[in-house]
Amino acid sequence: MQKNFSYPLFVDDISTAQKEYKIKADEEQRRQIADILKVPAVKEFTADIYTKRHNKSTLIDVWGKVAALITRQSVISLENFDKHYQSDFSLQFDIHLTENQVREMEENGEENIPDVVMNGKIDLSQLAMEQIALVLEDYPRQEGEEFIFKSEFDEETTVNANPFKILEKLK
Repeated sequence: MQKNFSYPLFVDDISTAQKEYKIKADEEQRRQIADILKVPAVKEFTADIYTKRHNKSTLIDVWGKVAALITRQSVISLENFDKHYQSDFSLQFDIHLTENQVREMEENGEENIPDVVMNGKIDLSQLAMEQIALVLEDYPRQEGEEFIFKSEFDEETTVNANPFKILEKLK
């Protein structure tokens, strides 16, 4: 699904020194991102991501900033409009953690559970897309747009059709 927009980082290559990765999607990759995010278009997509491994530990910190200019469709006017999204994030991965261990930790009510590393790598592009997806509104609308409900019935019809009024008449 997102093979062309992939930036896999093997955990064995992550050092204890902080390292920066800059990601910028080209036109074809932005089309793929738009398809994945289910939006009309992605006009810009960039990410500055940093990694650092803890000394003598299985933990890896991944943090950074993702920015995108995305075309959305208003749920009110149905017109397309462009909106800039940005997300700062900070995640922690554990190299040896399994999904079963995560489930047990969640059931025990533990907080700050690290993410699981899949197949020995972390895909930085996928992380960036996830962070943007988290800040997208479920019901986008242009600035200043408001939904104003107008009933097709007049107030008297609405009051008379109230089920409690009908029940009251049965007494």
